[in-house]
Amino acid sequence: MITYAQALERLSAHARPLPGETCTLDVACGRVLARELTSPMNLPSFDHAAMDGYALGADDSLAAGSEHEVGGSQAAGDVALGAKRVAWEIMTGAQLPDGLDTVVPVECTQLLSQASDGMPARIRLQETITRGANVRRAGSDVEEGARVLAAGTRLDPSRIMLLSALGMARADVVRMPRVAIVCTGKELQPDLDRPLAAGQIYNSNGPYLRAAIAAMGAQLVSCDTVDDTADTYAQAVQRARDAGADLIVSTGAVSMGRYDFVPDTLRRLGAEVLFHKVAMRPGKPLLAARLGGGPLVLALPGTPMAVAVGFRFFVVPVLRAMLGLGSEPTLRAYLDTPQQPKAGLRHFLRATLAQDAGGRLCAAVAGLQQPFRIQPFADAGAWVVLAEDAGDCPAGTQVEIASVHPDSALAITPHHGASA
Repeated sequence: MITYAQALERLSAHARPLPGETCTLDVACGRVLARELTSPMNLPSFDHAAMDGYALGADDSLAAGSEHEVGGSQAAGDVALGAKRVAWEIMTGAQLPDGLDTVVPVECTQLLSQASDGMPARIRLQETITRGANVRRAGSDVEEGARVLAAGTRLDPSRIMLLSALGMARADVVRMPRVAIVCTGKELQPDLDRPLAAGQIYNSNGPYLRAAIAAMGAQLVSCDTVDDTADTYAQAVQRARDAGADLIVSTGAVSMGRYDFVPDTLRRLGAEVLFHKVAMRPGKPLLAARLGGGPLVLALPGTPMAVAVGFRFFVVPVLRAMLGLGSEPTLRAYLDTPQQPKAGLRHFLRATLAQDAGGRLCAAVAGLQQPFRIQPFADAGAWVVLAEDAGDCPAGTQVEIASVHPDSALAITPHHGASA
């Protein structure tokens, strides 16, 4: 049995970054950049008005009380015209007429006269205006040639907005990891529309893994539910290999019982076992292997929380490495509830998060932590992670936490009255 840190180190040595491919921006959300992006243009691409008003030139008087003839009008999308050293009515977003460099808001002016067509003809400034005010300069947001996004950045809606504004219709992204799922157990009913027969349970691990894999930006290539025999498991693994899986995640049959055939079956298939059993709770029997010239295999125990922990703390780091995302930052909170973890094991505990009266982030560990219980997981806002040498942890101890689901925000409930 090895420690969690040792297990991650061995996995990292086999989780190879995937190659890049080009995709259009309309399907790029959630994908990870394979290379750095630089700006092909200035943003904004021209000087333009930040609000409705009148554009004035550097040689004009900008003092309160000064009067100005209005030579024309400029709306967003109009071609810039020469202003001929007069004021110019201008709308938000419109390009500044040539020779003008300041915009006075319309509410800071008095209209003195109008032309026959109703257009402003002469105005008076009611306030002194600072030269260059209310103008968005070309390149003030992004300069041409500047680095926009680094390799390893996941594209989210805000980044799609940025790339769209820069006219970047395509991006080089990391190929999506291809993942296969194999759930073992003759008691499993994978069809949620069918009634349960005697001794059956619905397969919740498969749907959970499908959803979690999709949320990580990976591609599911197969999802099998097989019985408790080595042959059906081997056939499912082979189907996953044939489908081009980079990673196979299986559940169940990985411990030391008479029906726990996964370790021997993988060896029979020529796999190199990287480790079997990790000093942690839940999920200690977890196994990792690499099939010769093929995918990584992470074989998780079948209990629901062992699957959840195995995915969050083993599958996610592997997928992040394949995508070039790097390791996650360490987050911390203060315990609301004392804990006495067993020495020598890393504990992963479901918890809810809230802020105390002083604004500190606090974690209340759920009272029911048995690995078969799913409801506390659905209610949780985070995992509390207690290291192997954590010792007794009274209320107020600062501990490591992780989001319940990968690449999602921590779920924090509103302020509560307890103070750790």
